[in-house]
Amino acid sequence: MKTRLIPSLLSVATILLAGCMVGPNYVKPSTPMAPSFKEEAANSSQANDGWKPAHPEDRAPRGNWWEIYDDPQLNALEAQIDSANQTLKAAEANYREARAAIRVSRSAEAPTIGTAPSISAVRDSANQPYFPSSQTNDGTGDFTLPVELSWEIDLWGRLRRNVTAAREETQASAADMAAVQLSLQAELAFDYFEIRSADAEKKLLDDTVQAYSKALKLTENRFEGGAAPKSDVAQARTQLEDARVLDTDITVQRAEFEHAIAILIGKPPASFRLPPSPIDLHTPAIPAIPEVLPSELLQRRPDIAASERRVGAANEQIGIAQAAYYPTLNLSGLAGFQGTSALNWLTWPSRFWAVGPTFSETIFDAGRRSAVKESAIAAYDASVANYRQTTLAAFQQVEDNLAVLRILAGESQQQQTATAAAEESLRLFQNRYAGGVDTYLQVVTSQTTALSNERNDIDIRRRQLDASVLLIKAVGGDWNVAKLPKV
Repeated sequence: MKTRLIPSLLSVATILLAGCMVGPNYVKPSTPMAPSFKEEAANSSQANDGWKPAHPEDRAPRGNWWEIYDDPQLNALEAQIDSANQTLKAAEANYREARAAIRVSRSAEAPTIGTAPSISAVRDSANQPYFPSSQTNDGTGDFTLPVELSWEIDLWGRLRRNVTAAREETQASAADMAAVQLSLQAELAFDYFEIRSADAEKKLLDDTVQAYSKALKLTENRFEGGAAPKSDVAQARTQLEDARVLDTDITVQRAEFEHAIAILIGKPPASFRLPPSPIDLHTPAIPAIPEVLPSELLQRRPDIAASERRVGAANEQIGIAQAAYYPTLNLSGLAGFQGTSALNWLTWPSRFWAVGPTFSETIFDAGRRSAVKESAIAAYDASVANYRQTTLAAFQQVEDNLAVLRILAGESQQQQTATAAAEESLRLFQNRYAGGVDTYLQVVTSQTTALSNERNDIDIRRRQLDASVLLIKAVGGDWNVAKLPKV
C-alpha cells in the first residue's frame, strides 16, 4: 500500500501541474495608424535626386544597408562596429543575462532536490538539571543521509506566467540590442558624411585662400602702380584673413567627428585617422529608400518590437498578481538512511521516508495582494502608453526625414542656380576691377556672396545624406520581427 502512494501522488501532481491559469490573456494593443505617410505622395511625384520609393528590383537596404552608398571606406568602418563597439557588447551581455533569466524561471516548474548528510555524536551530561543520572550513557551516534524534495504545483499558472514574462523580456532585450546596433550604424554613417562634408568645405576654403591671395597680390600691384587706393589692399587682406580663419575653423569640426568614429569602432582617437575624401556635389549620392507603410513600421522597428514585448511581459505580471489570491500547493518528500553507527548506516532497516502535500493560503494581508495587483495593472497601462508613444515617435521620424529630403531636393536645385549666378557675378566684378571700372568693394561683396553660396551647396548635400541615413534608421534598416529569437 505504502509503496504505491508515491507514484499515485506524483500522478496527481502531474495532472495538477497543467491546471488553469488566472489573469488576463495577452492581446496586442492597438496603435494610432494612418494608411500612408503624408510625405509619401509628394516624394513619389518629385522629379529630383531626393527620396524615391524603391521597387523590389532596386538596391534597397538588405543586410548591410549602408552599402547602398557605394562607399568602400564607409563599408570598412561599419564592418568594425559589431566586433569592437563597447555599447553593443553591453547590449549583447544584457541579452545573455535575459536568456539566463528564462532558465531561472523554468527551474521553478521542476522539483528541487537536495541532500544534507551529517554525522554527529552526542553525550548527555549526568549533572544537567532534571535529568536522571541513571539514564546517562557514554554517548550516541547519529549517521544521517537524507534526500529532500520540494515541488510547487503550478495550479494557477503563476510559474508558467513567470516563464512567459521572462521569454518576452528576453525578446525585448534582443530587440534592444538590434536597436542599439542600428543606432550605432546610423550614427557612424552620419558622422562619416559630416567628415566628408567638412573635407569638401576644407577643399573649397583652401581654394578660396589661394584665390584671395592672388587678389591681394593684384591689389598690391595696382596700389604700387598708383591705380588703386591703399584701402583696396586693406580690404583684400581682410578678406584673405577671414577666409583663413574659416579654413582653420573647419578642421575643429572634422576632428570631433573623426574622434566620434574612433570611439564607435572601439579605438582610441589617437590611433585612428580617416583620410580626407570630399563629397562630390555633381554625382547623385542619395540612394533609393524602400517604400514602407506606417503599419509595416510595427514589424520593422526594433524599438517598437521591444516596447510591444514589454507590454506582453507586463500583462503576465497581472496574472501573477492574480494568482496570489489562490492557495498554493507544495509537494514535499524526505527519504534516506539513518543509523547509530557507520556499520548500520546504509542497511535496509535504517531507511526512512516521508511524503505529503501542503496547502497554504493567506487569510489576511492588509491589502498587500490588492495593492500588488493594482501596481501590476498600472505598470501594464504605462507600458501600453509607452508602446503607442514609441510608435507615434517612429511615424514622426519617418515623416520628418521624408519632408527634409523632399524640401532639400528642390532647395538643392535653387542653390545650384544661385551659386552659378554668384560665381558669374564674381568673375564680372573681378574683370571690371582689373579694368579700373569698379572699386574693390564690389569684388569683396561678390567674393563673400560666392563663397557663401558655395558653402551652402556643400551644406545641402550634407543635410541630404544625413537625412537619408536617418530615414533608413527610421524605417528600421533591414530589421524585422522575424529576427527575434525563439526562446
